[in-house]
Amino acid sequence: MFQRDLLKGRAIFLTGGGTGLGRSMALRFAELGARMFVVGRREEPLKETCDEIHRAGGAAAYTTCDVRDYGAVEAAAAKAEEQFGEINTLVNNAAGNFMARTERLTPNAFNAIVGIVLNGTFHCTQAFGKRWISQKLGGNVVNIVTTYAAANCGSGFVVPSACAKAGVLAMTTSLAVEWAKYHIRLNAIAPGPFPTEGAWSRLMPSKPFEDHAKDKHPMKRFGRHEELANLAAFLLSDMADYINGECVVIDGAQWLRGAGEFNDLLLLPEAAWVAMEAARQKKS
Repeated sequence: MFQRDLLKGRAIFLTGGGTGLGRSMALRFAELGARMFVVGRREEPLKETCDEIHRAGGAAAYTTCDVRDYGAVEAAAAKAEEQFGEINTLVNNAAGNFMARTERLTPNAFNAIVGIVLNGTFHCTQAFGKRWISQKLGGNVVNIVTTYAAANCGSGFVVPSACAKAGVLAMTTSLAVEWAKYHIRLNAIAPGPFPTEGAWSRLMPSKPFEDHAKDKHPMKRFGRHEELANLAAFLLSDMADYINGECVVIDGAQWLRGAGEFNDLLLLPEAAWVAMEAARQKKS
């Protein structure tokens, strides 16, 4: 579909690049000619992503970074510039999410998700935005949100994520207008269900629930990583130069089928909630 050099000349700073959709995007962008600088909190998965890119003949580097810490983001941005010169593209993918009954949430649990998703996205966007503006470089940002943010109606049982992702989407559309005069584009992608390691197990509490979600889906399947990676590549490319301030939903019409991706958790019995909470506490 794409020319092999679609993203040639792009130096991309990608958060959450060690696992899941972030890793898939990093590999695809590198395949299309981009130089990748990936960040995350755990070194080993970041190294594995970069090693795979190197084996395929691409250029990649990494550093650990907690996007909740603005100082850490600034340090990571400086390392990326040292590695590749100027960074002209940003993908805010770092996220956190888990299912919980909101009345049982602690302030720390709420703040942890908002800190990663909303604050972290702002930290990275401002860190690079001010560089692009002062150096008259222009830039390109893609933010990964969710369908329940794109639809402006949230979803039960994932309230911290719903609040944070809605904030990211508002930031995207606001800055698309404010920074357009600097030749900086900002767009968002709202994925539906895409199986990933780790996060998927926290959001699909049981095989029957997963089967139910798939059966309800209009296409009777979940998303494939390459589908999202290709969409992101298009939005980052020069082919999308006039697309600014948009949120593209990629969910196979799942949202149209029934609003509230996790609202079916109303059907979950008390015993299942107790088991999930115990498992989460054990992991923490």
